[in-house]
Amino acid sequence: MSLAKNVDLLRRLPRMDGLRLPYFGASADASSPLEEVTGFGDNPGALRMFAFVPAQLQKPRALVVVLHGCGQTAAAYDLGAGWSTLARHYGFALVMPEQQRINNGNTCFNWFNPEDTARDSGEARSIREMIAHMVETHRIDPRRVFITGLSAGGGMTSVMLATYPEVFAAGAVIAGLPYGIASNLREALDGMFHSPARPERELGDFVRRASNHRGPWPKISVWHGGADRTVNPGNANEIVKQWLDLHDLPMTPMAETNVDGYPRQAWWNKDGETLVESYAITGMAHGTPLGLADNDQRYGIEGAFLIEAGISSSYHIAKFFGLTGWIPDTAKKKAEAKPAAPAKAVPARSPAPHLARSIRAAVAEEAAESKREESRGFDLGQIITRALTAAGLMK
Repeated sequence: MSLAKNVDLLRRLPRMDGLRLPYFGASADASSPLEEVTGFGDNPGALRMFAFVPAQLQKPRALVVVLHGCGQTAAAYDLGAGWSTLARHYGFALVMPEQQRINNGNTCFNWFNPEDTARDSGEARSIREMIAHMVETHRIDPRRVFITGLSAGGGMTSVMLATYPEVFAAGAVIAGLPYGIASNLREALDGMFHSPARPERELGDFVRRASNHRGPWPKISVWHGGADRTVNPGNANEIVKQWLDLHDLPMTPMAETNVDGYPRQAWWNKDGETLVESYAITGMAHGTPLGLADNDQRYGIEGAFLIEAGISSSYHIAKFFGLTGWIPDTAKKKAEAKPAAPAKAVPARSPAPHLARSIRAAVAEEAAESKREESRGFDLGQIITRALTAAGLMK
């Protein structure tokens, strides 16, 4: 479809008060755990601040910033994507900025407006002030601040990572766009619908010019539906190129695997730490992918642009941020109080079932292994050796 036809299509929509991305019609439950915070600092972008801090926080304390999509509230996106449930379960604080109609008639974050996408200006400055307030009020470790967002919120996530790279350890963009590709509505529409390819150096320079920061750069996780007709899936590749250039990494993926049935590409540094990863949710339209997590729990509720896809993006993003290894003190105490079950002897002549389970478990663990395992590659011989050792059949 030509740009002229796209503009004509948008002109026929009910409103055109700014860049119109899809309307997210879900309403949040009145029992939302998010609480509004006022007086958090300078607010040149006129945004509202909502936060959630669970009773128990992992140490060192961490904060995740979550940016909603167009037409949606902070509480509605939290309900759909399940971030407060994750925060409670894994003990991290949450801040969810919310757009107001006085700024954008469709409540989209203005990811393409120069006044809102420059450091210490507009909406970017407001979000930075919210983070500073949370860090000071709740004694957050400044090295454990993360950000994620969907659609226009994904575009604003790119803005925050570019304009305040020293603030964030990592970010995740869902169905969003790279930083710097648009400074007006025409360019924004072109990026949304056509995603013109740019040289990686040009994309990296957009970020380098956004601040005086020269590294190290935040890690990034990129998610996009392969059947997205709202934000061209090519934008995922452009975001990846932008951050590969910043991290001085090659364009060729260092690993290509399947996670819950979807292709994942990854790049890591010399220490084996994954710096860039990309998930292509094949066949999925515009939205946030939902599904069971690795721990067999579900986070979020399916709705408009919150799509059941068999993979929990919120969980995997929290895992990429390094937030899912924590166990609440109450759970630890219960585990310690529970008497250990007596060990069952395994007949010497029939170790096969136990061994098979050990190998299957080891292979499953290897498939979901951390970035350091990825850097060494998949070695089936080592897996079987570890399984034999765990089974007591090898020393």
